[in-house]
Amino acid sequence: MSTVELTKENFDEIVSGNDFVLIDFWAEWCGPCKQFGPVFERSSEKHGDLLFAKVNTEKQPELAAAFDIRSIPTLMIVRQNIAVFAQPGALPEAALEDVIGQARALDMDEVRASVAEDQEQQAQNGGGEQAQGA
Repeated sequence: MSTVELTKENFDEIVSGNDFVLIDFWAEWCGPCKQFGPVFERSSEKHGDLLFAKVNTEKQPELAAAFDIRSIPTLMIVRQNIAVFAQPGALPEAALEDVIGQARALDMDEVRASVAEDQEQQAQNGGGEQAQGA
């Protein structure tokens, strides 16, 4: 399967419409991005059930900013609309395969529960900080 180019116009539709998306944030001038590109493509051919997508950070600076991308390449994995992995750096093929295996093995019910718990704690802490500062 070939990769899909993500833009600010199609990002939400594509990512929310797929249960498992690997996103490569990259730029044409980036040497490590050029090294990682073929690894990402080969992996997309091995995993036809997953969506592989690329964000050109030069053409889509809003997306890069929205995800706080500070270094490229950055690989992000989104499962069921939850970012479960994000790491800068050009991964070797074996490491990419390992990360995909780990992401496949995640219990998404546990992940959703953990996200909900984190959000609840942040809401409580946010309220507590305001009260302390008053």
